[in-house]
Order: sequence, then structure tokens, then C-alpha cells
Amino acid sequence: MGVHEAGELHSPGYGGVATVPSWLRAPEDLNALLPTLWSATAQRSGSGSLEVGGVDVRDIAGQYGTPAYVLDERDFRDRATDFRDSFARAFAEVGGADVYYAGKAFLCTAVARWIQEDGLFLDTCSGGELAVALRAGVAPERIGMHGNNKLDGEIDRAVAAGVGRIVIDSLPEIDRVEAAAVRHGVRQPVLIRVTVGVEAHTHEYMSTAHEDQKFGLSLAGGQAAAAVARVLASPALELRGLHSHIGSQIFDTQGFEVAARRLLGLHASVERDHGVVLPELDLGGGYGIAYTSEHDPLEAKALADQLAQIVLRECRGLGIAVPRVSVEPGRAIAGPSTFTLYRVGTVKDVPLDHGDARRYISVDGGMSDNIRTALYDADYSCTLASRSSAAAAALCRVVGKHCESGDVVVRDEFLPGDIEAGDLVAVPGTGAYCRSMASQYNHVPRPPVLAVRDGAVRVLVRRETEDDILGLDVG
Repeated sequence: MGVHEAGELHSPGYGGVATVPSWLRAPEDLNALLPTLWSATAQRSGSGSLEVGGVDVRDIAGQYGTPAYVLDERDFRDRATDFRDSFARAFAEVGGADVYYAGKAFLCTAVARWIQEDGLFLDTCSGGELAVALRAGVAPERIGMHGNNKLDGEIDRAVAAGVGRIVIDSLPEIDRVEAAAVRHGVRQPVLIRVTVGVEAHTHEYMSTAHEDQKFGLSLAGGQAAAAVARVLASPALELRGLHSHIGSQIFDTQGFEVAARRLLGLHASVERDHGVVLPELDLGGGYGIAYTSEHDPLEAKALADQLAQIVLRECRGLGIAVPRVSVEPGRAIAGPSTFTLYRVGTVKDVPLDHGDARRYISVDGGMSDNIRTALYDADYSCTLASRSSAAAAALCRVVGKHCESGDVVVRDEFLPGDIEAGDLVAVPGTGAYCRSMASQYNHVPRPPVLAVRDGAVRVLVRRETEDDILGLDVG
């Protein structure tokens, strides 16, 4: 692989030559919003600015500052209930289904309350996420607890709280959950996470079901079967079923079909070898969303219908009853419901090889509020938000204010050629993982999360301040 002597950012096709990705096309109308990228209420106002939830982004920036995560509450909740209803309908005649919102995508107390109010369950994967759920008043029996290295204190708190299920991720963890259950005098419901050997077509760091990775118990290596036997032998544990998660940003159900076949094979062997009918089966999440025009995600109804057909077909082939299925969408609910609002600072054209130039649009945030571009090579879109423009399109790169050459927010996008300092730009699809993975790099405070609905703005998570940062420094 050829590497530019000055680093990857200067290599051909990345920074050395102003090339355009094959999927990116200059739009006929730079002011138009591609519906698949934005929440349902996002639109251009009469004056040309971006409006969401009935609120003009100029008013948001004026009152709350930038950068800011702007969450469309109605869109978020509609997506959640769409998953709930779609899976309920698809599995109504074949065992039923539960939808667990994957809190790791984005979680705060308000979101946790929405999830409960809208009839979903909540999946947590750390003591901190569990603390948010409990503080929000989520019924413990509607909470699941994940994690490949749950601390003893986290396990103890989950068992003491009465969470509805703990997903066992390793053989040693069985003993630790069992000990906590005995200590609290309860019979703890558990699932066993199985690595089924299916590698979703996604970034290596987001593929979670192939054998050589940290999650779960190997199906091929016999670990999963050993875990089943060990849990069934414990009077303090109740084995509810098996769990699988094959990756993230998945746009079809082919991988789920293979995973379900292998998982249900183990499910059937438990019934055959142990005489135990497991009542549940969790197929995980990982459903993709549109970050750019190249993405074409499945709607919740299509996902539910296709997964129901897969599970029913496999169960019929094995001659077993269809268990109650659960799924764990996170990104698919939170991601499109939020955009990040930035203010433009420096704008400059950088000369490149062969006489080309690239326009760099610097904003007041960056990799501290969206690490996914640097971490996963993720692509994002962007629009001029504070006004409309009739200027010709210019190929731009939106970058942050951090002291890193890799501080890129949007690698390639066509924006109006007259964009200038003081303009507002909006990056859609940032509701999942951006705030969750945000940092204080360069001691930059993290942005707020603002919910908009019916013309009103509500602060869900306040903006961090320098006092917050300094308050942790006891030296």
C-alpha cells in the first residue's frame, strides 16, 4: 500500500488530489435537504434557514451557542414506536417480540423516560448507563445489562436493582453473577452471548460476531454450549435464552439469517440435550442509517418482516417452537433524530498537487464532539444552515478546531462557494455515538444536547464549562 511521505491525509484520493468520492454528486439545489439524512421535521424556513421542530437554528445558536447537538424529540420517539409497533406486528403470530433501545447510542435521563413511556425496554452496558436508567425511574425489570468485562460492583448493583436480564459474556462471569444472585437471595435471569462466526460487512472495529474478538462465547469452540450447561446447573440463575450481535451499520438481513440459523441450532440442542425450552432469543441490533446519499437503510417494518420470516423458517426447519424475539436498535432510533450545529470560523483554500485546491471550512467543534470520522473513517454530510445560497457549489472539507490533522468532521461535501465566517452549518445523523463518545480533548467543553419540539427548545444535557473541567483537576 502506497503511503505519502507526509502521511495519509496527503495521499492521492484523500488530500493530495482533490478527488470526489464515487458516491458524491454535486446536487442540483444546494439548499435542498435529502430526507433520508434528516429528522422528519427538518425543513428550510421561508427565509432559507434550517428549521427543526418548529425552531429556527439561528435562534438556537443565538440562545444556546454552538456547537450543539439538536435532537428532534418527535422524530426520536416516532422512530422508537415505529420499531416497537413493527416488531410487535411482525412477530404477533410467532412468539412475540420486544425492542430494547441500545442506550450506548445516546442516553440521558429524559431519553430513558421516553423509552419507558413509549413501551420499549432499555439495554445498558456499564454501571454509568445503569445509573442513568435507575435515576430516570425505568422499571428494573425492563432493563438489560451488557458488557464484556462487567465489574463486580456493576454486577452487584444490577442484581440488587432487579434488572430483567444480564447478558453473560464469559465463563468466569457466570460465577460472578451467580455469587451476586446468592448474596441478594434472588434467581437472576440471564442470556448467553454467543459469537456465531458471522462477520457483518462493516468496519473492522464494528464487527462483533466473528471469532477473533472480545465479545461473547464461541459457538464453534464449544464455549457457548459449556456456558449453557453451567448456567442450567445453577439454582441461582435462570437461563432465558441466547444472544447474538453481528456488527453495526448493516443494510440488509443476510448476516442475520446466518446468525439466526446458527443461534437457533444451539437453541434447539438445549431443548434436545437438556430438556429445557428457552423462552427468548435476542438477535441484537446494528441496523444502519443514512449518513450520506450513498446509504439506503431498511425501514423498521421491512427489518421486522424479514427477521420474522427468517426466524419462523429456521424454527420450522428445526421442529421447535418460535421463542420470543428481542432486538436492540440504538443508532437507527437516535442517529437520524439529531444533527450537530456549528459556527464557521476560518475558511481557506489549500493548494494541492496538480494545480488542485481544496476548501477547508473550520468550525467551532470537531473530533471532541464527533470522533467517528477519525475513528471509523465515517462519512457525513453537511449543509449551510443559517441561510440559503445561490452560489456555485464548491468541494469542501469541514474540519474542527483541535490540534490534529485528522480532526475532520466531514471529509467531502459540496457547499455553497460563498460560505464564510459566522455562517452556521449543520451535520445530520449525529444522534448516535457522537455525544456518547465525546471527549474534552484540548480541554474543549462538550456541547449541550437540546431537544426541540413544537416550537420550543429544552436542554436535556447542559453545555460543559471550563469550570467543569477545572473542577476535576485537584492538583
